[in-house]
Amino acid sequence: MKRKLNKDDVPEAVGDGRDGSAAKMVAAFTDLSIDPRLLQAVNREKFAAPTPVQAKTIPLALTGRDVLARAKTGSGKTLAYLLPVLHGVLRHKAGFSKVRETTALLLVPTKELAAQITSTLKTFTSYCTQEIRYENLSKTEDAAVTKARLAETPDIVVATPARAVYWMNQSLLKSDRLKYLVIDEADLVLSYGYEEDLQTLAAALPNGVQKLMMSATLRTEIDTLNSVFFADGTKPEILDLSAEEAAEKPTLAQYTIRTGEADKFLLIYTIFKLQLIKGKVILFVADIERCYRVKLFLEQFGIRSVVLNSELPVNSRLHAVEEFNKGVYDIIVAADEEEVVGQEEAKRKRRKLEIEEDVEGQERPSAEQPPDEESIHHEVKQAANVRKRNRRDREFGVSRGIDFRNVTCVLNFDLPTTSKSYTHRIGRTARAGQTGMALSFYVPKDQYRKHKSTSIPQTEHDERILERIRKRQASVGGSIQEWNFDMAKLEPFRYRFNDALRAVTRIAVREARTKELRQALINSEKLKRHFEENPEDLRHLRHDAETHAVRRQEHLKHVPDYLLPAGGRQAVSKDVGFVGLKSGTENSLRKRRAFNKSRGKGRMMRGRGMDPLKALNARGRGKK
Repeated sequence: MKRKLNKDDVPEAVGDGRDGSAAKMVAAFTDLSIDPRLLQAVNREKFAAPTPVQAKTIPLALTGRDVLARAKTGSGKTLAYLLPVLHGVLRHKAGFSKVRETTALLLVPTKELAAQITSTLKTFTSYCTQEIRYENLSKTEDAAVTKARLAETPDIVVATPARAVYWMNQSLLKSDRLKYLVIDEADLVLSYGYEEDLQTLAAALPNGVQKLMMSATLRTEIDTLNSVFFADGTKPEILDLSAEEAAEKPTLAQYTIRTGEADKFLLIYTIFKLQLIKGKVILFVADIERCYRVKLFLEQFGIRSVVLNSELPVNSRLHAVEEFNKGVYDIIVAADEEEVVGQEEAKRKRRKLEIEEDVEGQERPSAEQPPDEESIHHEVKQAANVRKRNRRDREFGVSRGIDFRNVTCVLNFDLPTTSKSYTHRIGRTARAGQTGMALSFYVPKDQYRKHKSTSIPQTEHDERILERIRKRQASVGGSIQEWNFDMAKLEPFRYRFNDALRAVTRIAVREARTKELRQALINSEKLKRHFEENPEDLRHLRHDAETHAVRRQEHLKHVPDYLLPAGGRQAVSKDVGFVGLKSGTENSLRKRRAFNKSRGKGRMMRGRGMDPLKALNARGRGKK
């Protein structure tokens, strides 16, 4: 279905689109009236048929309708708004080929998602690179470089709301000729405290801008988005694909394990070492310290992993995701700090959402009803966590937006604090029709603080949060089952697990974090010039001695047969243990001794040589 442009080249709707004709499902991308160059790029990526969100959103967007769509993670929302935007930009360039102007602004909540969308733009504009230019303003770079890129007036700009407002205030990002405004992960943009920036952007938009908004969850955010962007009385087309998703054959299996805090480490040791779960795994933990504690613990058994958290520079985080997607690492330990990083207003909204979840199916409580004492205490602790983390990168999130590919399992080592976060975490697997698994550890009330060295305050409310998660999943057709894991069979592994856990001290965790940051500084392209001019700074970074380190225990890398239950050896596909750089049948120590003997060294002294006084030679060594 073709779009209609008015005299100002602004998309207009053909008819009101409310009869359902605009949202008619299409069977193939060729049924969509989009530019042939875009179809060629789609065919190269081997996308045969559009997903439900693409089949409903693209026809509406091509007619100029404002769309607010909700679909699950991994359903293809990015392509649902990119194709109509790219098609519109190409049409506009065909009519005004000599005019340079920014016609599309794509807003995202995190720098990682901005980089991912920029990569997707590169893929689908491969056959029209001369016509479309795009820039990512969320990069960490010198302001002069960003000014130079904006001076070229790109057709499409990708940015976080804060960056977009900043460059608009600098009069370098022009909004007077915008035709399209896209907000990806709209609910997360609001929860990150960008509401004030969105209001500023809404006031700067010219009349007739088409608005496309996408998210995996939309509840209370709809009212906020309507008040900010549709205050003039216009109504967006709201697409909720919950019914279609519920009708789909479930591809995600969800399990939970009731466990003590210390036994979480025992479980991941046996799961990864015996390969009970094979393939790529995202292991979510509560905070940055837990990231390194888990990583160092797994290293004791020769299990390699990579860490992802907001403390690392953006380039290091993107590099970690790329290495994981390429298969360099099969385990990524991630701190999902979207739960704790934000503003106080966001926390109040989250509290409101939790109240709605608690009374699902019941009448909403009045605004005057006071929360219980336990909820107030929990909220105060959450606010304290916000203040502790306010120095970290706000524009960071792991469970949202980042394109993790071919993930077999999402393992919630620490249960998330809300059912909403759980939904987004498990959305990292079972994407695009593939099967996947979500496994969550939860600590019952009677096991809380039983092992103080590994306990964290967050696990105190695991049972209550799990009940909310069960309700939420049941409402969308999902079910969570208990994984029947016989913990008694793991008792022979316990002494090895205790040795490894004791070796991971707080000092070792702190030094691991320092080492990671030091390496990120050494690899930084931005600091490369500084290190060339100040080589002494680089030397200090490279040779900063570590006073403490996790003690290497090579025997922990092997799993002896006597530790395994009956038939357990078959679960270990490959356990070759430690392999040196040079391997062979020759005994290196014997070889060195033979070499020294041939040079007259290392021979046993017999007879006269036993008496050192008689062995003296006044003429000198080797002379008679």
